[in-house]
Amino acid sequence: MGGCAGSRRRLSDSEGEETVLEPRLPLLDHQGAHWKNAVGFWLLGLCNNFSYVVMLSAAHDILSHERTSGNQSHVDPGPAPIPHNSSSRFDCNSVSTAAVLLADILPTLVIKLLAPLGLHLLPYSPRVLVSGICAAGSFVLVAFSHSVGTSLCGVVLASISSGLGEVTFLSLTAFYPRAVISWWSSGTGGAGLLGALSYLGLTQAGLSPQQTLLSMLGIPALLLASYFLLLTSPEAQDPGGEEEAENSARQPLIRTETPGSKPGSSSSLSLRERWTVFKGLLWYIVPLVVVYFAEYFINQGLFELLFFRNTSLSHAQQYRWYQMLYQAGVFASRSSLRCCHIRFTWALALLQCLNLAFLLADVWLGFLPSIYFVFLIILYEGLLGGAAYVNTFHNIALETSDEHREFAMAATCISDTLGISLSGLLALPLHDFLCQLS
Repeated sequence: MGGCAGSRRRLSDSEGEETVLEPRLPLLDHQGAHWKNAVGFWLLGLCNNFSYVVMLSAAHDILSHERTSGNQSHVDPGPAPIPHNSSSRFDCNSVSTAAVLLADILPTLVIKLLAPLGLHLLPYSPRVLVSGICAAGSFVLVAFSHSVGTSLCGVVLASISSGLGEVTFLSLTAFYPRAVISWWSSGTGGAGLLGALSYLGLTQAGLSPQQTLLSMLGIPALLLASYFLLLTSPEAQDPGGEEEAENSARQPLIRTETPGSKPGSSSSLSLRERWTVFKGLLWYIVPLVVVYFAEYFINQGLFELLFFRNTSLSHAQQYRWYQMLYQAGVFASRSSLRCCHIRFTWALALLQCLNLAFLLADVWLGFLPSIYFVFLIILYEGLLGGAAYVNTFHNIALETSDEHREFAMAATCISDTLGISLSGLLALPLHDFLCQLS
């Protein structure tokens, strides 16, 4: 990392200079490093999830329209697309938006399943480079695609970028103060809100979808700049630092921590140690899987079917508003760790399942009179999902020993991806079943 190398040079060059400034310089350096790392991890979270969110926001458009010779993109820029199935009260596409979800998540699932086994052997810098290149490639491929199939290949690139980046950056938090986890989580929430808002706003403002996607190419460049130029050297950090009080109350998932242990030794863990740590993580992994299964079953299985004809919004516009409000809730709750800390994430899983049951009942029975009720429920759904994510990783950071934290963060990444994948697989047949009813 360029920034890291610069930090090391500055630290070594300052040795032997005026002793009068000695008490103040370390404090100033520490404060500067703290804010550089906080902003750096926030930007990494923002940039890493951005392409993933944009592809989900464009899912309805990707499946609704093939490119024609007169269009710049297969996505129709017009505000009122023609219904594909006007005889159905759901106005169904021939394929569920869960197809885009699966293309956007299955490559991530493969990466996260394999990551704990050997990804730590690859240095961080090449991983970040691959992540940035794949993100840029996804925007270009979808922007210039002539068919749904080509667009789905672009979505796969976005998935590879997001999955590899999440495993990489969450593992990297093991080398920094635990506070960076809340900044990372807030950044990922910001990616959801900014990604959904930018796609909605730019297309509504009249930009063609091709121009909208190409305008987002600065995001992968910002990701690379944040990692290589903004983050300070991990060696100059004290992972415990200001959180010694929390450390004293910590309850390790497995009790093998030694007083001098430091993060970064996950490559030396045996398979038996990894399995023992993983079993300890299940208390947090299982509820996070349930939360993500329920919320993405709603997002990609039910959003398209929650169609209201008594509003001025077209079907595509309703779908984009659902995505934006969901991401707004996620951003708010992922940024709330300093205000609200939730230890028992099982409660969030239960509440999210109740959300799923309620909205599934409305799709079946159609008892909600207005789209604004759905807007409120979707905002609440996002709040639950974001809270589950940030509190899960915060709890794990507190309750794992330093030597196991890097592996624990990488292993827990599988939770959201597994839940999302299961929801996509079940949403496809549900879509076909409900669309055939009428």
